Amino acid sequence: MPPPGAPAAAGAQAQTTGGMSPMIKSAVQGLAIFFGMQFIMGQLMGKKTPATTTTTDASGAVVTVPANTAEIPPFLARPDHLDDGAVYNPVPQRLAPMWPLDSPLDITIVVSPTFVSEPLAKVPKERVVVDESRFVIGNWSESRTIDTSFECPKEVQNNGTLWAHFYIALAGSSLDPSVGGYDPTRAYHFVYPMTQYIAQKKIKKTKNLLAAKNETEEEEVEEVPTGPIINSHYHPNFTMSFIPDSGVMHYPTLHPAVRQYVHPEATGARDGSGQNGWYYPVLFINTFWQLRTHMMPLNSTVTRLSIHINLNHLANWKFSLLASVDEGVKQTARNAANGQMPAGGGDGTEFEMIKEILLDTNIYLLSTTIVVSIFHMVFEMLAFKSDISHYRNKKNNVGISVRSILGNVFMQTVIFLYLMDNNENTSWMILFSQGMGIVLELWKVTTVVDVRIRDAPGSFIPYRIAFEDKHTLSETEEKTKEYDEIAFKYLYMIAIPLLLAYAAYSLKYDTHKSWYSFVITTLVGSVYAYGFLMMVPSLYINYRLKSVAHMPAKAMMYKFLNTFIDDLFAFTIKMPMLHRLATLRDDVIFFVYLYQSYKYKIDYTRVNEFGQGGDDEQVEEKIANKPLAAPAGADASVAAGKEGVEKAQKVLDNVAEKVTGSAKKGGATKRK
Repeated sequence: MPPPGAPAAAGAQAQTTGGMSPMIKSAVQGLAIFFGMQFIMGQLMGKKTPATTTTTDASGAVVTVPANTAEIPPFLARPDHLDDGAVYNPVPQRLAPMWPLDSPLDITIVVSPTFVSEPLAKVPKERVVVDESRFVIGNWSESRTIDTSFECPKEVQNNGTLWAHFYIALAGSSLDPSVGGYDPTRAYHFVYPMTQYIAQKKIKKTKNLLAAKNETEEEEVEEVPTGPIINSHYHPNFTMSFIPDSGVMHYPTLHPAVRQYVHPEATGARDGSGQNGWYYPVLFINTFWQLRTHMMPLNSTVTRLSIHINLNHLANWKFSLLASVDEGVKQTARNAANGQMPAGGGDGTEFEMIKEILLDTNIYLLSTTIVVSIFHMVFEMLAFKSDISHYRNKKNNVGISVRSILGNVFMQTVIFLYLMDNNENTSWMILFSQGMGIVLELWKVTTVVDVRIRDAPGSFIPYRIAFEDKHTLSETEEKTKEYDEIAFKYLYMIAIPLLLAYAAYSLKYDTHKSWYSFVITTLVGSVYAYGFLMMVPSLYINYRLKSVAHMPAKAMMYKFLNTFIDDLFAFTIKMPMLHRLATLRDDVIFFVYLYQSYKYKIDYTRVNEFGQGGDDEQVEEKIANKPLAAPAGADASVAAGKEGVEKAQKVLDNVAEKVTGSAKKGGATKRK
């Protein structure tokens, strides 16, 4: 049982240096947005399968036509001439589906090193990767899979583009535009690149600083041509989806990512107004799920390529979403390669991480991760609010480890400098967030001590930064200061040898850009590995003071809940096993805190030595403010008699005695 005067330890600065990294935060937010959009659009749009209808064409024959052409007449019932006064528009304003649903299609896909079409009869059979017949468009159960391989053309090996020529026609119609009898109203042809040009990042040279001590220490960059190096990359998996429910489109305002897949009818036919036309079935070449890490660079060593194709259907809203997002990410990567970084920073790698998580993570674990990520964001905001509120309302330094706060400032500054040293891979939003964390820690320092600039006689630097107490320290505050010094003495005995050992290992075996980079990298590595040790002084102070009454319980609880959530992320996202185990380090601190909370129980109904009141404080205030009653038989309008004065004095004496006793004994008493 602790002595009655045992004060409470703070540990308020117990801020872990671990936790969810900014990149993981971006990935989590992207996951939440993606699945939110999927759910909302699925509920609003649903799966539409427009039915066909029949009409009479110009010759009087009954024909089957699409039913989703709105005011635009079906293609088979198109007029022979424009309406009186109508003007032909070479760019159609609105487009309606050309062929009815439930139409069987013949599909042939040919790979070629050129975008120029060649007669199908002359194409080597090996380069025909798809030859499917009677694929029914609009039949959602229709799905086909093709697996084959082909020889890689020499032009493609030399950084050329591999083109896919798509030949699609109504079943039984001619596919080859170069032969007689080809009817553009019953068939169409287009090309699409099967390779992607990805900019190679400039790699800054690193060196072993001990081996290169006689060389210049200036940062060297590999000699590269002006501008980014572009290499052709290939991914063997393709998903090709028909979009049967696209309906009438306003062609000029289509998103560019969507418009590239919309092919207007080749003859240039228009309706009676001359403004509207028709389009062939939309075939979406879905590269959204092609990860850069799965792509192979094409060069002379690649002689043969395999290809896997899934041919199916996709809802229109999903097509629009995937096409626009995919094109946006690719454009961001292209801009980053050319040095045109967006305002928020990043080069598209964050979204690659999101896709990798979606592809490689178990669906149940992924669902759990998405749910807890929402709680993580909420807890993070609550912890931030509670932390600020705690320090803003604090009136003394009892239980606070000032050195831990300064240590947090140092560690967060090291992380900020490390991010700056690797700024080509760091978003400006991440830098801003890290900078705000430093500002918050500096503000905490000002709430605990006064920061002054003092003369430093006899020193090389004429001035020094001094941390001075805001007031004369009480006995308990002096004890806190003493225990803080003891805790850090032992911490130095552990941390400094570890830091020196890590620095020696890194200097001998690792390569670095410069001595500055070596120092920052070594320090940040130590922060990530041993940063949790900064919380140990707070636990030591709690142990010596035999109290946890002054700890910001709410803020710490929110932070430690986030720590457990981070553990879940550690086992969701790919990383080395040792790093996963390292995420469990902060949990040890939390369990020690739980044990201390159990052992040093708090009576919340007492006023503690820090001026924080409980129920008694409110009772005393009511007693002190209670008006004095007049003696029996006396005139209430005159002063109270001797008996009333004595009663009043006794009440005041009791109140004074209780308040004085509370100030001496303190409020953190252990329950029996």
